[in-house]
Amino acid sequence: MAKLVVNQDKITNIEELIKICPFGALENNAGKVEINGACKMCKLCVKKGPKGAVEYIEDEVKEIDKSAWNGIGVYVDHVEGEIHPVTYELIGKARELAGKINHPVYAVFVGNNISHKAEELLHYGVDKVFVYDDEALEYFRIEPYTAAFEDFINKVKPTALLVGATTIGRSLAPRIAARFKTGLTADCTILDIKENTDLVQIRPAFGGNIMAQIITPNSRPQLATVRYKVMTAPKRSEEITGEIVNCNIDKEKLNSGIEALEIKKKVSEVGISDAEVIVAAGRGVKSEKDLEMLKELAKALNAEFACTRPLIESGWIDAKRQIGLSGRTVRPRLIIACGISGAVQFTAGMNNSDYIFAINTDEKAPIFKVAHYGIIGDMYEVIPELIEKIKLAKEA
Repeated sequence: MAKLVVNQDKITNIEELIKICPFGALENNAGKVEINGACKMCKLCVKKGPKGAVEYIEDEVKEIDKSAWNGIGVYVDHVEGEIHPVTYELIGKARELAGKINHPVYAVFVGNNISHKAEELLHYGVDKVFVYDDEALEYFRIEPYTAAFEDFINKVKPTALLVGATTIGRSLAPRIAARFKTGLTADCTILDIKENTDLVQIRPAFGGNIMAQIITPNSRPQLATVRYKVMTAPKRSEEITGEIVNCNIDKEKLNSGIEALEIKKKVSEVGISDAEVIVAAGRGVKSEKDLEMLKELAKALNAEFACTRPLIESGWIDAKRQIGLSGRTVRPRLIIACGISGAVQFTAGMNNSDYIFAINTDEKAPIFKVAHYGIIGDMYEVIPELIEKIKLAKEA
């Protein structure tokens, strides 16, 4: 941490010093200069003010013993023991990272009556699966799950932890980060690791206009959450490697102020995140009724229908069908982008698709930079012809 310190005795002209700050962060309080919450730490007052009037002081950072932390951990996201696919994707990335620094890969499995499901993880190259199996962990409640995760970290000391950006993961990861006073980077799209075990976490920032590279060199463990469909899951091996470690934890630590009275299961539905084929609509759609044309194309291809943010904001489509940074990440075998310019907010959510097919009137549209195939033309002319050809092919 750093701070600005005002040395009142070295200020020659209060008003002149206050004028230096472009954010209005310097105030004259009864003849004394004070710094308010508007300060952006730009240090102009240090550079342009009277010498020594304002000082920039950095707190001494205590270096940690990075060699005391070993291994890449993955939180096993599941519902009643059924492991979420994002877990396998993270195991694949953990194996890649661990291989660069010669560290083991661990999985943390927390729940009730899950021990028999843990063996499945050993088919994916995990060195050890730490299982916390207890009645108090039957349903996700933040206090006992955090206690189990904390117990794992204290015993094993992994250098980094990867958590799926699911509803549970997004609740659990910040609690762990706060408990260990360490950093957490949410919704990473790229992960790498340095030889000194610093985790390089890259994610879009400022609405996707830049890619931020984040490291936490003076804290351990390092935490990152990753969305489903961003990483690549490894192939399942028929052979089992690694071992299962059954863990015990003090019952008192599993107490919670939350009691689950009733569990209601949602109606199962196919979301765009799991779709093999997607037809996506963008700002090029002129009216809500024109969406029927695109939905007809989706039906002809047995595809899911999706869209970009502007159509959500117009109230035309349910927010669950939005692709992008503020929507869902998808990785279909085929996505057809109709009337979509290809802003980074959208492409970041679908650029790992196997085949990207774009239709746009603007030949300079950014979507063509990521598309594998493209048609420069009016989708109102192209799509009806495409539907007709698909129907004829099916009839044949």
